[in-house]
Amino acid sequence: MNAPLDTPPWEKDAASHPMVRQSVKSIAAQVFQRIAQGEYSFGTRIPAERELATDFTETRNAVRQALDFLVSYGVLTRRPGGGTFVSYRPVKKNDADTSGYINIGAIAETVSPFEMNIAETILEPEIVRLATVYMSIRDLAKLKSQLERLDAIVTDAEQFAQLEKQFMMTICEGTHNSPIITMYRVLHEVRRQPQWCAIKKRALTPARIKEAQRGLRSLFAALERRDVDTAVECMRLYISSTQEDMHHASP
Repeated sequence: MNAPLDTPPWEKDAASHPMVRQSVKSIAAQVFQRIAQGEYSFGTRIPAERELATDFTETRNAVRQALDFLVSYGVLTRRPGGGTFVSYRPVKKNDADTSGYINIGAIAETVSPFEMNIAETILEPEIVRLATVYMSIRDLAKLKSQLERLDAIVTDAEQFAQLEKQFMMTICEGTHNSPIITMYRVLHEVRRQPQWCAIKKRALTPARIKEAQRGLRSLFAALERRDVDTAVECMRLYISSTQEDMHHASP
């Protein structure tokens, strides 16, 4: 097994967190280290607060604050009535970006709109399903900021298309699932090729931009509420509407 290369995410953050006690950060660092070393693996439930308090010789209140701190960085996810789960994947030394071996331009040249529709219909609803569960507070804050920028657009189709891609990529990254993120990046890169951008730009009339904004607001609201079924349905409706627009805009 490769040695973990992970650095606690708060150490890379410009914020100094003056309101978070050092003892709380110390507990958070110890929990993070156990995750990085594979003791608590991705998707598993960590021990109860009482058990951790005994383990670290700390109060349950201090442990709870440390777990809240880790949740705010997307390291852990709380499930009401279900416990606290690991949502962070450790970085390994030999991890590689496999997208470098894929000829995106060749895919964009040969893939048909029908094939793209199938890929979107399979991937995006499941991405949303996972993101609803695993998105951290910071992920949602980033998504909200992107949504506000999208909502401000009235007629600029090119800018809307670019921000929409960023919005969808943020949702995917919120799954904290490396294989899915890698697969979605391939789809994402195909959409960025000139021929696909041109079709998208033609499809984004002011009326369609307004309709898309409503759809994205509904999707965000469902993600924020952790409402899996509604979020998935919002994504399916958005895909269906977008695919219809792209079909009409195709030469």
